[in-house]
Amino acid sequence: MKWKQIALLSCVAAVVILSSLQEAEGAAVRGDNKDVQPEDKERMKRRVFVSEADASNFFKRRTRRSTKTRAEVTAENRQRLAADERRKEYHEEQLNEWENFVEEEQDEQYERNREKIESWRQWHYDGLYPSYQYNRHIY
Repeated sequence: MKWKQIALLSCVAAVVILSSLQEAEGAAVRGDNKDVQPEDKERMKRRVFVSEADASNFFKRRTRRSTKTRAEVTAENRQRLAADERRKEYHEEQLNEWENFVEEEQDEQYERNREKIESWRQWHYDGLYPSYQYNRHIY
């Protein structure tokens, strides 16, 4: 029941607002043109509207199929090259970080291996130097 009241009130409010705005011609244009001279109207039209030749030149220059000027092409190429350079530097930095990480991991692995081997040799040392197991000759 409550939603019906809300819907009814919003519809009534919309009707009141629309009926009050019906007299308005637009948001950017004043409704009273009594004190505006004909010369002012022409000047306003010239400020708002461009000539047909200018408009067609603008749209010819800016269509998709039209060729770009040399300055536009060089500016785009400069931007593209700068973006490529930034991308290249980023990837080189990532590669360097990865290589450093891998090198550290390999160093740690080598150190752990060396410690294991050293502890194994100390554990199995039998008093002979070099140890018997590594120095025996098979005849």
